[in-house]
Amino acid sequence: METRIAELRYKEVISVEDGARYGYVGDMEVDLETGQVKALIVPGRRRFFGLLGREEDKIIPWNAVKRFGEDIILVEK
Repeated sequence: METRIAELRYKEVISVEDGARYGYVGDMEVDLETGQVKALIVPGRRRFFGLLGREEDKIIPWNAVKRFGEDIILVEK
C-alpha cells in the first residue's frame, strides 16, 4: 500500500491497546539529515469550542506506528 504525506491528514490515529482515538495526523517530524520520519504529530483537541484553547499535541514516535490502513493508523503507546 502506498500513501502520500498529504493523505496522512485524513487518517485517524487509534491505539491498538485500548482503542483510544487520538485524532487525525496534523504534521510529521522529519530528520532532515537522514530523511527519515521521526514522529507523527496529532493536534490537541479544542477545549470548549476552542474558546479555552487546545490540549497539548500528541507526539507519536515512528517506532510506535504498527499498521497503516485505508483510513486509520494503528499505534502502540
